[in-house]
Amino acid sequence: MKKTPAFPVEAWEWVWAPHDAHTYELVLEQIAENDIVLEFGAGDLRLSRQIAERAKWIYALEINRPLLERSSNALPANMQIIVGDAREAPFPENITVAVLLMRHCTHFSLYFDKLRAVSCQRLITNARWGMNVETINLIASRCSYQTLEIGWYACRCGNCGFKSGPPQVLTEQIADQVWELDSCPVCNNKSQQIKFNRKEVFTSSQGLPW
Repeated sequence: MKKTPAFPVEAWEWVWAPHDAHTYELVLEQIAENDIVLEFGAGDLRLSRQIAERAKWIYALEINRPLLERSSNALPANMQIIVGDAREAPFPENITVAVLLMRHCTHFSLYFDKLRAVSCQRLITNARWGMNVETINLIASRCSYQTLEIGWYACRCGNCGFKSGPPQVLTEQIADQVWELDSCPVCNNKSQQIKFNRKEVFTSSQGLPW
């Protein structure tokens, strides 16, 4: 029996699919009237149009031009479409918040770094936790995995996890907190493996491989 070729994990990042109304509402609750928004993978603009009703301005970034052409008639006056690859397209320098609904995101650290480079303040996303929508403070300070004694963490590379430690120090407050990290075992191991293999790789604006 012939096996169906596996669908590459990276390929999922190019596939647009609508989310449910509840997910969109969780995003919209975090948008203020003075926000200038960048939406990754805007697709048929269904969320972008709703954001335009709340925000000062929205940039809708989408790589699939035919998809946009089927849904870009009568755009709101405060919406601008950007057709391009988020890995390569320059981000507008006036954005205050970005929206990234992409459960199979494979370039999170690159997008994270590019947003911070243009002084974007917040990122609304489900890329790190999958089903849950979170708002990441991009300008907040971050700690390293080594300095975290115990607890949940979420890294700038896009990985999340729980660092085990002495059970006697685990309190209810610590169990409910998520520590923002600038590095974790996953991205450190990936970096070391790439150096060991001596392969040519793309890097983010902070020099980390992606």
